[in-house]
Parts: sequence; C-alpha cells; structure tokens
Amino acid sequence: MSDLMKAVRERRSIRKFKSDAVPKELIDKIIEAGVFAASGRGKQAPIVIAVTNKAFRDKISDENRKIGGWDEGFDPFYGAPVILVVAAPVEIPTAVYDGSLTLGNMMLEAHDLGLGTCWIHRAREEFENGFGAEILKKAGISGDYIGVGHLALGYIDGEDPAVIPRRERRIFYID
Repeated sequence: MSDLMKAVRERRSIRKFKSDAVPKELIDKIIEAGVFAASGRGKQAPIVIAVTNKAFRDKISDENRKIGGWDEGFDPFYGAPVILVVAAPVEIPTAVYDGSLTLGNMMLEAHDLGLGTCWIHRAREEFENGFGAEILKKAGISGDYIGVGHLALGYIDGEDPAVIPRRERRIFYID
C-alpha cells in the first residue's frame, strides 16, 4: 500500500488535543499541501489563515460555539492550539468545492506529519454574520469571502481513533 493510501485509510478526526504549540515549520508544510489542492479552472482561489494567537483562537472558538448553540465553556475546536481558517472569494463559483479540497489535503499532510485534525463547520455562518470580516481584518485581508471551514490542528491527546470498516454498497460501475 502506498504512503498516500495508508494516510487516507488511517486519518481520523481528532476530538482531544494537547495544548502544546505546533511549530510554524509544520504549519507551513500543512498549508502548502492545502494550496496545492485542485481548484476550479486552476484559479487557486482559497486562502488559509493560520490562527495561533491563543486569545484570538479562543474568540473564534466562542463565536463558533454560539453559532452551534452549545453552552458557554464548550470548545468546538477540542482544545486544538491552531485553527486554520479556509475561505474563498465570494465571486468564485467553485469556492466551497475548492476550499473543501484544500481542507482535505491539509488533513492528510497533518496526519502524515504526526498531527491530528478535525474539520469544524460554521465558517460560512461566521462570514455571513460579520465575524469573518474581523478574521480577515486581523490577517490584513480585504474583500468579500465565503467561509468554507476550519481545521482544528494540534498534537493528539490520547490514542489514534480506530479505523472503522467501510460501509458496503458505495461503489458502482456502469460498464
């Protein structure tokens, strides 16, 4: 089995992270995998914003928690010290698809580097309710963007989740 296929089979969403900082060099490698994702018409439209500042990371978490309807104190990023925010310009018709591929590539690279990830939703709502503008401003970005997703990133606290068998009757051929 190839290294890629091994990563595809073994990568799982992590819901408990250590608070240990992730070195910038590893974050950069993960983002590089994301920006090399396929994109509609080769536009390379998605952007990735790495949030390592704890106070701002916690602010994003609290906004996400409110949108999700959870009680105060719940962290929808499961303690991950890094949040990678993926967004794309609103005028790109393939923004959500392109951003999804970006997130997928980053999840696989993080796994290969020994880090855990979990795709966290509600980025769309953050950008629609105006909080996304604050994220963009903090990163020095202007323009209209759609939030695609977040990637909680960090070192796994505990064991890797087990690989579960794949459901049957999901592959079909028309010969």
